[in-house]
Amino acid sequence: MLRCIFLLITCIYTARSIPCVHRDFGNNGTVCVCNATYCDSTPVSEVLDIGFYIRYSSSENGLRLDETRGVFRKECSLADADGFQLDLGTTFQPIHGFGGAFTDAASFNIRTLSPGAQENLLRTYFSKEGSNYNLGRVPIGGTDFSKRPYTYDDHEGDVLLKNFSLANEDLLYKIPLMKKALEINPEVKFFAAAWTAPPWMRTNHNYTGYGFLRKEYYQVYARYHEEFLNKYEDHGLKMWAISAGNEPFYGMLSITYYNSMGWLPRDVGTWIANNLGPTICKSKHSKTLIIGYDDATSGLVSYVNETFSNGLARKYIAGIAIHGYTDTSIPANVLDGVHEDYPEKFLILTEYSNGSPDAETGILALGSWDRGEEYILDIIQNLQNWVTGWVDWNLALNIYGKPNWRGILGDAAVIVNPESDEFYKQPKYYAIAHFSKFIPPGSIRIGLTHGMTSVKAVAFKTLKNETVVVMYNTYLTDQNVTIYDSRRGQISLKLPPKSIHTLIYY
Repeated sequence: MLRCIFLLITCIYTARSIPCVHRDFGNNGTVCVCNATYCDSTPVSEVLDIGFYIRYSSSENGLRLDETRGVFRKECSLADADGFQLDLGTTFQPIHGFGGAFTDAASFNIRTLSPGAQENLLRTYFSKEGSNYNLGRVPIGGTDFSKRPYTYDDHEGDVLLKNFSLANEDLLYKIPLMKKALEINPEVKFFAAAWTAPPWMRTNHNYTGYGFLRKEYYQVYARYHEEFLNKYEDHGLKMWAISAGNEPFYGMLSITYYNSMGWLPRDVGTWIANNLGPTICKSKHSKTLIIGYDDATSGLVSYVNETFSNGLARKYIAGIAIHGYTDTSIPANVLDGVHEDYPEKFLILTEYSNGSPDAETGILALGSWDRGEEYILDIIQNLQNWVTGWVDWNLALNIYGKPNWRGILGDAAVIVNPESDEFYKQPKYYAIAHFSKFIPPGSIRIGLTHGMTSVKAVAFKTLKNETVVVMYNTYLTDQNVTIYDSRRGQISLKLPPKSIHTLIYY
């Protein structure tokens, strides 16, 4: 009788789910094809009762958030398979969430689709049936993923910011899409970062290159950020947090050739302590958090230490933002050390991407599972080391990885094709969804011990008292694993090669 009930429930659930329409572009994986009238989606089922679990699986061989169900066994032995031991008494960081960036490039590309396809794409990211994103990063002015370099006040010497104004990129593209995302998911929190000050405020009088903010403009630039917050709030979009600046370390390099501005750590500490912090604190945006660093992990420790040597700057900075581009070359315990030194500051990854178009064809490797795997492993590594949120870069690009005014082309989790009015959900989309759909804000990472090298895993407890375990089989062969929970018993599973699994139970 119990098995019949399971079959009935599974059939009911399957009727509500919309399966992936696969397309193989010959790149060691497939995409799921969506358009104005069709897109795969996966509503999250309710766990039936204590002793039951639900598993969602995606794999190199074509699974995409496929659901299976089962029950715990009461045996307490882990002898029949390599095991994962849950330790609910050991807790780590709370989770802020997951999301992506509303760049100019992403917004341009999304708006090339028909209204129906745009709706499906945004629902793919922000609805509960989709990725359930709750974070959105917003550039303050232009980035390299814009069609042109610009800031919000490119009028020479306008120290009163009388000519400050949002661009058409904001008014026609980013803001309408952000409003729609907020309509789909009212819990979305936006945060912002400037790539550079207006050139007339910089030592090299340019958007790029080796240049710093001139000290006589420290307060003007703080007010520039306040004015951005004012303008966006006028459109009904409040910012949860604001960055002290995107990639300040990179902006100190003479080879810098895209929008960036250098900040010496002591100087940015002075600016935050004397200008940005007091300006935001005394404004109507006093609840907007300030996050610091916002750059690659490779320079994190020395930069943060020197910035925080200014005690007032440390007081104003609520969190430390990192980018994941050097994660594979930096020991993961670097983040542990930063957390130990500054336990009152949350860590959040605000930018990650991988891949670029093929040099010969100029087209992205659509459907690459390898790129999706890099996402999976990076997310797990960061979550295992005190990071509270993980935010992808461009929400969408086209098949050529454009536009980018400096020609630094990239890949994205969703690729649009306006000629066919389609968009493609790549493996990296599902890589993020295995976390973002099932680990809501406020979840707490919990202890998980194991001796396996083939399977990477991380576990959480949600505010609804659900236990969530995410596992990835890195091997090219099946792996047998057992999850042991002293309250519930154990679950024995076979994980297919190159597959990611999210397990949920009470």
